[in-house]
Amino acid sequence: MRRYGLRDDQWDRIKDFLPGREGHVGGTAVDNRRFVEAVLYRYRAGIPWRDLPERFGGWKNTHKRFRRWCEGDVFERIFKMLAADHDNEYMMIDSTIVRAHQHSAGARKKKGVCQAIGRSRGGLTTKIHAIVDALGNPVVFSLTPGQASDLGQAEPLLENIAPKAVLADKAYDADALIEALDDRDIVPVIPPRKNRIDPRTTDFALYRERNLVERFFNKIKHYRAIATRYDKLASSFLAAVQFVAIAILLN
Repeated sequence: MRRYGLRDDQWDRIKDFLPGREGHVGGTAVDNRRFVEAVLYRYRAGIPWRDLPERFGGWKNTHKRFRRWCEGDVFERIFKMLAADHDNEYMMIDSTIVRAHQHSAGARKKKGVCQAIGRSRGGLTTKIHAIVDALGNPVVFSLTPGQASDLGQAEPLLENIAPKAVLADKAYDADALIEALDDRDIVPVIPPRKNRIDPRTTDFALYRERNLVERFFNKIKHYRAIATRYDKLASSFLAAVQFVAIAILLN
């Protein structure tokens, strides 16, 4: 993939699933590829929407369209389609913290919706929770404020997937999660905490593969507007994470 664009073969894999495609209900968009590459450029470079190069058209229309696709779950739908063919041999779960820029704060609260921004000694932060498969490809995401625990997102993320084993660090060593995995015949490859009275055995040879989730986080943070959050709305930032995951899956 080009740094700020898609190859023709990559574009061909997703173009028939986008709004405005030929034969789709509603108006036909002639600039879908330009729009997708504008979004890619923005998140790769980490620039404000208003600083998009003129070749992508008016930045306001680009941003409005991005929000429309977010609300329509377009990015989520395409991500799920590409991620559906995942490797179930084993999966890794982990989280990473990203700094939230001051411009990402201040979104109006509507119906008590949390925008997944927390405050700690490090300032404003958001935590990205992810599961990747045995090939290091992303399977599912969620967002929380930066101070939220990793453990709280484990069961919701694992709810609709069934790997043979789950690899995770000591932060996920909790009786409730271990029992939930055992009930589903999923092998927990999770080192026990030091305060465990009766430590479980752990397949440390397999546990070494957990580096794949760390490598995935490294990949998405090459996109500067993912490494630092500028989006005010959690729905926009989650859609951006899914969009970047799409770009990675297309490679």
